[in-house]
Amino acid sequence: MDKGDDGIERKWAECNYCLHLLAADPNRNGTTSINKHFNGCKLNPDNIPKQVDDKQQKLSFTKAPNGEGHVYTWKHDDTRIQLALLGLFTIGELPFKFIENEAFIEFVNALNGRVKLPSRHKISRDVVSFYLMERQKLYKHLSNPKTAIHLTTDTWTSSCQKINYMVVTAHFITEDFVMHKRVVNFREVDTHKAEDMARELLICINEWGMKNVMTMTVDNAKTNDAAINIIVKELPGIYENGKHFHIRCMAHIINLVVKMGLKHEVYHVKNLQDAVKYIRASPQRIKTFKQAMKDAAVESQRFLCGETPTRWNSTFELLRSAYDVKDAFLEYSHQDPMFQKTVGRVPSHSYFEMIKKMMEFLEKFKKKTEKVSCSTKPIFHTYTREILDIEQHLRKHETNPDFMFMVPDMKHKYDKYWGDYDTISDYVFFATLLDPQCKSKFMKVVFTQMLKAKNKDKKMSADEIESKERAKVIDIECKLDKFFKTYLERSNMTSSSQQETPEEVVNFDDENEFFGSYMTSGSFPSTSSESQLQRYLNEDPIGFDKGYDILTWWKNNAVRFPIVARMARDILGMQISTVASESTFSNGRRVITDYRTNLSVVIVEALICTQDWLRKSSLPIYDYDEVHDVLADDDLAIDIVDAIHNLKLTGKRSGN
Repeated sequence: MDKGDDGIERKWAECNYCLHLLAADPNRNGTTSINKHFNGCKLNPDNIPKQVDDKQQKLSFTKAPNGEGHVYTWKHDDTRIQLALLGLFTIGELPFKFIENEAFIEFVNALNGRVKLPSRHKISRDVVSFYLMERQKLYKHLSNPKTAIHLTTDTWTSSCQKINYMVVTAHFITEDFVMHKRVVNFREVDTHKAEDMARELLICINEWGMKNVMTMTVDNAKTNDAAINIIVKELPGIYENGKHFHIRCMAHIINLVVKMGLKHEVYHVKNLQDAVKYIRASPQRIKTFKQAMKDAAVESQRFLCGETPTRWNSTFELLRSAYDVKDAFLEYSHQDPMFQKTVGRVPSHSYFEMIKKMMEFLEKFKKKTEKVSCSTKPIFHTYTREILDIEQHLRKHETNPDFMFMVPDMKHKYDKYWGDYDTISDYVFFATLLDPQCKSKFMKVVFTQMLKAKNKDKKMSADEIESKERAKVIDIECKLDKFFKTYLERSNMTSSSQQETPEEVVNFDDENEFFGSYMTSGSFPSTSSESQLQRYLNEDPIGFDKGYDILTWWKNNAVRFPIVARMARDILGMQISTVASESTFSNGRRVITDYRTNLSVVIVEALICTQDWLRKSSLPIYDYDEVHDVLADDDLAIDIVDAIHNLKLTGKRSGN
């Protein structure tokens, strides 16, 4: 404070960076000059990039994976930086303590000096915040009665914690015909008894406010059958009182079929397995075999790095990798005299002829398993064609001398689950009818083939088979029509004649009112309740196209068949395998290790679900190093439990 030439005392503010004096009398001066100087001070470290960024946007260049480049404007955004930082430490699989690394701090400052890095404790809490935020968003969608949900579930016991965990995965297709998968439950279950499993599944359904659970896909354990019988009694309004609620895991059935065949020991396969086991048992033998591979001019890292097979698909991989280096076995026997004495006989070219046949036989089942294990796109409509392809494959080899001792047992196991169409869920046949490439025309082929396979003793004549096939197709069409009418009732459409409402019509030009009014007027072809489904079925199936996408087709044709499209959207989201849930356990093993046994089950669920919700590929995106020391506290666990409880109460109030 000092006096000016006029004798009036004035107050001054001094800049902490450049020591510049600014008038700061509260009665005479405002804060504009102070703020202006603060934002423009050249010695203020926060203003180094800001002098340019706030006044002028920068151009940034990105290069797509296909090589195309894109130019866009860039501006400092704290929110975007925060989200990117969260993604770096989750998707990038970096331990949270890495944020305190001096080199990383220097690197960030070099890129943008205005970025303020949080502590590793703050990042860990951001994970929990993200989990609760995304859970609330997901709750609003899953609790919507219009959202048809299909669940897959499985159980797993942590060898570290000695706790039984149950995972539940929700699958659904949104109104824009995009398929989604979300892990919604990863919690402790007391035992594997049906009562305990059913109780936990019902808790999960009620906690998420799910009102339209259509199916549940599980493996073939007897306890799962009993658990589902309990669940369907608590879910009113489901199709035929839950008779078709249970979908059996197709991948698990394929596994059972193949195991029935491989229980018969094949000498050539057993001899090759012994030879591979002998070589892989010692680093010196592997080194010698590498030299043998070099001498034989063959190479296969897959063979050297493989493990001892414990499942049939592992056996297949062993046969394939050994076949790639078949010429090296003879070379190796010359360098290791104990080899032949131990394995009995050196695998020769004649051996590998049989190995090649076995590989070709198992290749079909391997490809089917991989195909039905997909959970990112709808494949439920392919169910009938896949099981009939397997049946044809078995029938083709049942008279082959090399496989006739295996196929009968495999066929017996196949018939147990797929030999009789009456044991297959109606939803499977509904999905086939709703496939524009198939419809009723293909259904006739399906039932004819199933009846012929069942008619081994030739008791039915060709006319009887044709008559039963025709009756079964009509029966399925009638059931689908009955199911279709439930959608009409929900859409407030009468059974006689009703035009679409604007909300049912998609793909309109919102800016063209004239065309929109035409689409909803009587000038547009009628979609009466009596004709809409029938019109779809009466149209010829579309031609085969390898790049055909069924969801895209229904999205493009939802204008013509709005109610049928909604029904198709709900049915096509059904799952034919539990792989989506089983794959979660591999992530569980990464989270729950010997060094993280103190993680509470609540925190484990938060980590597993967050990992799934952030996932952008099939690869694990989380590395939970150093997470246990900041997330394994009771406060965060209590916060999560309270938030879920409050969300549940809010959902109940909004429902009332």
